[in-house]
Amino acid sequence: MGQKYIDFKLPTDYNSEILKSKIEKEIGTRDFFFEINKQSLDARQSRKIHWATRVKVTSPAIKSEIEQIPKFSLPEFKSNRGKMAVVGSGPAGFFAAWVGLLSGLEVTIFELGPEVFKRIREVKAFEKNGKLNERANYAYGEGGAGTFSDGKLTSRTKSIAAERAWIFEQYIEAGAPEEIKYLSKPHIGSNLLVKTARNMRKKFIERGGHIHFDTAVTSINKKGNKVISIETEKGLFDADYFIFAPGHSSYSTYRILMDAGARFVNKPFAIGSRIEHSQELINIAKWKQPQIPGVKAADYALTYNDASLPVYSFCMCPGGMVVPAPPSRRANIVNGMSNYKRNYPYSNSAIVAGISLPELLNRVVSPMESLDWVNELENKFYEFANGYSAPAVKAADLLRSKQTSVFPSSSYPFPRITANFTDLFPAVVVKSMQLALKYFNKKITGFDEGILMGLESRTSSPIQVLRSDTGLVNGIDNLWMVGEGSGYSGGIVSSAADGIKAVVALCK
Repeated sequence: MGQKYIDFKLPTDYNSEILKSKIEKEIGTRDFFFEINKQSLDARQSRKIHWATRVKVTSPAIKSEIEQIPKFSLPEFKSNRGKMAVVGSGPAGFFAAWVGLLSGLEVTIFELGPEVFKRIREVKAFEKNGKLNERANYAYGEGGAGTFSDGKLTSRTKSIAAERAWIFEQYIEAGAPEEIKYLSKPHIGSNLLVKTARNMRKKFIERGGHIHFDTAVTSINKKGNKVISIETEKGLFDADYFIFAPGHSSYSTYRILMDAGARFVNKPFAIGSRIEHSQELINIAKWKQPQIPGVKAADYALTYNDASLPVYSFCMCPGGMVVPAPPSRRANIVNGMSNYKRNYPYSNSAIVAGISLPELLNRVVSPMESLDWVNELENKFYEFANGYSAPAVKAADLLRSKQTSVFPSSSYPFPRITANFTDLFPAVVVKSMQLALKYFNKKITGFDEGILMGLESRTSSPIQVLRSDTGLVNGIDNLWMVGEGSGYSGGIVSSAADGIKAVVALCK
């Protein structure tokens, strides 16, 4: 029994029988097993759009063998004492907790927000009445900020291949679609992510893990170079190991860590706005037709590096919606999300400019000042809108330095109000975005018809903790900081792998 990879060009609406027939013709027998190894949409020629598919075939007719990819092995905890506290239940926090539990540690998670379905109710209420629950919103709650996103699982980091495959297995067991194993751009979708988050939590609790929702950590207690306990709203909690995975929006947790002696430095980050188009416009621009059987929606990735600041699209959500994502009152920011089917009539992505705050302000900036600067920008948008309406402008009008008087329909739940972006953003950001939009319009016909709305300021943290490769915070012997909040990962998969690596290290 041998194995080999076979590459096929499949029609976009193919089925398993079509694929089986092609494999049979290729190897000359019906005696085989197969699984899809990789699949990506090839839309370079609009008349020949197809799935580029690599299939792993196993059959007695095949003599060769395929080299096996190394598998992730759970670490074995070897100490007599093994009590671990995890702060945050996003991908980094949860996967750190899950691996720790499976490795023999006694694990407790502390999550500022509520369980995921209560979180959904609070988000829906916010979009109806405009009253933000600062602990249950698009930023905070079970599953982290990624729960309300597109659920993208793309990761180009080759060093986490084993962890990536294991992470995908956990998601699939919790209800994610099998296709995430092989699609070149895998995604789960917000509607399925909430279910996987709940199912994974249930497994965690059934295995003996503990989780406290609606519980803020208020301070960290140390003795020498070791953390001995954390103060929470539900009392003091001692442990042997502490993993902080606060996400990129929990600035209050950063300050608690700073008070405990964790050192941070500034890092590059990005600010900009979310642009929305009709999905049909993007489909036609990319495919030369409004729809393709078997494909959900066209996406894009754009970059422009010939302005004062680099500008790029971020977190593109085909068939999705723009959502209000403030982590706290008096902050007005937006984000994008889409469900598994990607069947909303709109497309959106962030158009952001990469900045270094010390360079932008032309002075020395402390990490604390960086957090304050972002908060002040978010408050500026809130004050301008007097709430959570989205300051907005048509891309074509921004190119002419004009304001927009009438907006088309939108997925955004609150009103959009006309704004002069030069009054809201730093001048160099606006100028760089204008140059980029001209270029993007050449790449995607009709791109300047999109509406730029709101402030996108939380693509990543503006600061980064000083830590080892495995997340151990410099100068503290038993405190790890992982995930997007640490400044060393971006996205669901890399954050989850970051949390896993921390636990593998502490188990050794």
